[in-house]
Amino acid sequence: MYDELTEVDIQKMKEEVAYRTAVLRPKLIEDVQTARGFGDLSENYEYKCAKRDKNRNDSRIRYLQQMIRTAKVIRPKDSGADCVGLFDTVVIVPAPTKKPQTIRIVTTLRQDALKGLISKESPVARAVLGHKAGETVHVDLGEGRGYELTIQSVEKGADDASLDISSY
Repeated sequence: MYDELTEVDIQKMKEEVAYRTAVLRPKLIEDVQTARGFGDLSENYEYKCAKRDKNRNDSRIRYLQQMIRTAKVIRPKDSGADCVGLFDTVVIVPAPTKKPQTIRIVTTLRQDALKGLISKESPVARAVLGHKAGETVHVDLGEGRGYELTIQSVEKGADDASLDISSY
């Protein structure tokens, strides 16, 4: 399965790979070599930590390169002036709680539910995409479960570089 990402997502990943390769990797290699000089490697905690940090950096580089290679590049479609689309901020009112929530529909790479950034692949985003303010939609949770929510308002957004990409 390919991740659907925007040009901005790809660019941010390329920038992170460049930083991790050119700046962070040499520093981490130096840290490993310095810690190795502290003596017995079997009891050298600094060496183990430096090695772990270097391996995590290398793993992140491989992960990002794989994402860049396999990504399907998408362009946010113009969803119309009042319909919910990618990168729009939406105020929703779930029927069970009747408590308004503000969410922003983003690509999977930028999701962060704690900040209200919801992946376009999530059940809530799939339910609201393409609908207008004032409409009530059904959020399908699978296996016959789900709930209703009302779209209170839609604020149009754009794909910008202000949103960070997920760390993993």
